[in-house]
Amino acid sequence: MKNHDSFYDTVQKSQEFLANKNIDGWLIYDYRKMNPIFSDTLGNIPNITRPCWLWIPKSGNPELIVSYVDQNRFDHLNITTHLWVSRIEMLTLLQKTLHDSKNVAMEYSSMGLLPRISKVDAGTIEIIRQMGLEISSSADLVQYATQRWNNKQLQSHLNASNLLTETVKAAFEYIGTNINSKPSEFEVAEFIRHQFSKNGLHSPDGPVVAVNQHAADPHFEPTKENSLSIKKGDWVLIDLWGCFEKDSGMYADITWTAYVGDTVPSKHKSVFDAVIGGRDAAVDLMISAHKSGDQLQGWQLDKVARDHIISQGYGEYFSHRLGHSLGREVHGNAVNLDSWETYDTRHFLPKLAVTVEPGIYIPGEFGVRSEIDIFYYEDGPKITTEKQKTPYIINV
Repeated sequence: MKNHDSFYDTVQKSQEFLANKNIDGWLIYDYRKMNPIFSDTLGNIPNITRPCWLWIPKSGNPELIVSYVDQNRFDHLNITTHLWVSRIEMLTLLQKTLHDSKNVAMEYSSMGLLPRISKVDAGTIEIIRQMGLEISSSADLVQYATQRWNNKQLQSHLNASNLLTETVKAAFEYIGTNINSKPSEFEVAEFIRHQFSKNGLHSPDGPVVAVNQHAADPHFEPTKENSLSIKKGDWVLIDLWGCFEKDSGMYADITWTAYVGDTVPSKHKSVFDAVIGGRDAAVDLMISAHKSGDQLQGWQLDKVARDHIISQGYGEYFSHRLGHSLGREVHGNAVNLDSWETYDTRHFLPKLAVTVEPGIYIPGEFGVRSEIDIFYYEDGPKITTEKQKTPYIINV
């Protein structure tokens, strides 16, 4: 739950953005948690049962419009609150609040281009338009006001990053130590979950532990029933993610690959090199853009990595976006690095974090993904997780 000071810090950031873009205000609508941006802005407030509206004007104080049934839930934030009993009263209060406005930002994305922002239903959009207002997408506003990290949040991410790296290497060593008993993918996943539990790291699901053809499934989840045993000569992909301080700590998310044996097969090495080449091309573009003072959009970073992988002859096997936003969720609400699944025009800004994780997946054979995390410091983007440069060798 946010306190008064942290909420008003979000309000101040929102008003900076709104004034700069000449938008009259930000209207955040929620009903039964359909819009997670509402919680990102106000904090997680339990048991809100009716439609509610938060209005942040480009200047002045924020206001809430909530049901009489849900009164007092927001008292700790000290926001002017208007209570409604009937739908007619709710709409009357809304129109009165917005009567001086011509355009508002809402969680709307034209044609559903950005699913992380398309959180307001069509009927609600119709209500606002019938009041005579123009609606702008809040996509850039959301990340500017709610998704940028402070130093404490950055440190929580760095702590999680260190533990993830230690854990993935320990998992590879676990495979090598127990290779004679042919450990299953599920057993290795259980080992990772035990390491998380022992060290206080929270992860809502996962990890991915995928061998050979299973590694060609980007989100393969091992169970007792579907797991393969791991033996000498196998290729292993592990993707793991987590955070400290559930609901407030920032996530880290990495993927590494390994070979069980002494010499990595040439095809695996070729695919691995193509993947890390795409990864590093995106990182290089981030760094050079900062030096030249350019702000890159998410699609541009995806494209440079994708173009590299295409040039290596593996373009048809790169079947997902380059990376996603990181935050209090492993997939956050800021910019994604994507010109493929969507076309993300949001900018990668200072104090934001993303993953860079190109992958090549050859059905029936194997897959390679190399995932690192990047935080945009004030002096430029920097990698916050260890960067894998060669396949990890599991000695047996």
